[in-house]
Amino acid sequence: MIGQLIALFARMSLLAVGGVNSTVPEIAREVVNIRHWVTPEQFAQLFAISNAAPGPNVMIATVIGARMAGLWGGLAATLAIILPSGVLVIFASKLWDRYRDNRWRGIIQRALLPISAGLLISAAVVLVRQADTGWVTIAVTALCTAFAWRSRIHPLWLMAGGVVVGLVML
Repeated sequence: MIGQLIALFARMSLLAVGGVNSTVPEIAREVVNIRHWVTPEQFAQLFAISNAAPGPNVMIATVIGARMAGLWGGLAATLAIILPSGVLVIFASKLWDRYRDNRWRGIIQRALLPISAGLLISAAVVLVRQADTGWVTIAVTALCTAFAWRSRIHPLWLMAGGVVVGLVML
């Protein structure tokens, strides 16, 4: 199992343009649809736990790894999602600095923002589909989206509000 976790999250590490959250749709496809390690609802819960926990957004790998293979699985998945892209960034940054005045560098920089944004929107759609199982969860998602988009409310307050609604309504 640990070998499977390492293979999966090392591959995800190299696909994580814009951060690990951009790979959430692929992680969900792998662990829910292909490997059947968790259900869609469990995946949404693991994602919520990983984002509520302090620390970097790579925690999704940690919680899936720990669920599947305990402490060592969590550690292996965490290292697998950090190390490949970390090593790649070290080498790429040296190359990036060397060509700082080249035209292609500016083109790549301008292209990465919309690519990252699209991947993050895709991740949000996957999570909404898996988490919204009834009218209450759909309403909570819609309200949190509206508040996050239109106000300066800190996301932790939105999460707290969702917890309260969940405790009262579900």
